[in-house]
Amino acid sequence: MQLRSLYLFVDDLSKTTGFYQRLGLEIETVSNSFARASCGNGILLEFGTAELTRSYDPNWSPPGTLSKSTINFELNSREEVDETYRLMLSAGYDGHLEPCDPPWQARFAILTDPDRNFVGLHSPRSLDVDRAREQDNSN
Repeated sequence: MQLRSLYLFVDDLSKTTGFYQRLGLEIETVSNSFARASCGNGILLEFGTAELTRSYDPNWSPPGTLSKSTINFELNSREEVDETYRLMLSAGYDGHLEPCDPPWQARFAILTDPDRNFVGLHSPRSLDVDRAREQDNSN
C-alpha cells in the first residue's frame, strides 16, 4: 500500500487554494469544486468542496472545527521557515505556533489554513538522526 494523496474538505476553494499557492504549491483547478497540487514523489494534495463530496456521499457531514492533524512541508532552511511564516502572516493568514526549535532539531512553525487545518513548516531533518535521538530517549 502506498500513500497517494491527502484530501482536504474545503469551505471556499478559492481561499484555500490561494493559501497553498502563497506557500509555493502549483495548484491545478479542475472545477469550481475540486483542485489539486503535486507534492512530489507521486503524492497529491487534493481539495474538494462539501457540495462535491455530497454528490457521491449523501451521508457525509463536515469534520469537527478543530484540526487533529498537521500537514507538514519541508522548506530548504531554518531561515526559510521563519521567512515563510512571516510572509503568510503579513498576507493575512493565521499563525498557530511561531517558529521554534523543538526536540527533533529542525526549525518548526504552524500556520492555520482557511479551513482551520494546521500546516507545519519545518527545515530539513534527517530520519536517521531522528531515530538515533528516539532510541537514546527510550533507554
